[in-house]
Amino acid sequence: PFNCLFQAMEREVTAAFGKGKPDEIMSSAFKLKVTREDIHTLRNLHWLNDEIINFYMNLLVERNKKEGYPAVYAFSTFFYPKLISGGYKAVRRWTRGVDLFKQDLILVPIHLRVHWALVVIDVRRKTITYFDSVAQKGDKICEILFQYLQEESQEKRNLELSFSEWILHSMESHEIPQQLNGSDCGVFMCKYADYVSRDKPITFTQNHMPYFRRKMVWEIIHQQLL
Repeated sequence: PFNCLFQAMEREVTAAFGKGKPDEIMSSAFKLKVTREDIHTLRNLHWLNDEIINFYMNLLVERNKKEGYPAVYAFSTFFYPKLISGGYKAVRRWTRGVDLFKQDLILVPIHLRVHWALVVIDVRRKTITYFDSVAQKGDKICEILFQYLQEESQEKRNLELSFSEWILHSMESHEIPQQLNGSDCGVFMCKYADYVSRDKPITFTQNHMPYFRRKMVWEIIHQQLL
């Protein structure tokens, strides 16, 4: 039966990659819509777009509402550019109704023109960690996000965050799996987020990417993580 199930899933993924209207909506949830054109960014060596990343981040947040998972909040891919361009004022209202300091983990997808990376703020351990699949340094990004947290804490709780209590760190190439091509950064970023939000060691490699891409198609269409 497992094999039959797997074949059915494979057929669905193949169909999603098939011909059809580019603007056909394949999945909608979390006030987001994913079209066939978006799904096609998961094919072969295409670059993932904002729609796919944001939908996947929401799936992680949903899953983590279950018993036994850390509480996760994920920012949209549009958060960081807005913070950079307009400062805290520009994003102050993004967390209305959300207490970031009651979360265990905060995920911040970072889009660097032609590259995706991830920042994980671990509120429990007071760490801000930058994950990059080509081992670029993200120290500046971590600092900007710490400054954001400071302002958020001041604004929402009237509490000073002490820099000395926090650890900011860019993951080195030997600490996390690295991509071996020019196109899988988005998938790496999503999977870093997946493993971290389960408190699991990050054990995948470049070889898993074709499988992960197909799996993500199924998960997005069915709005649930396998």
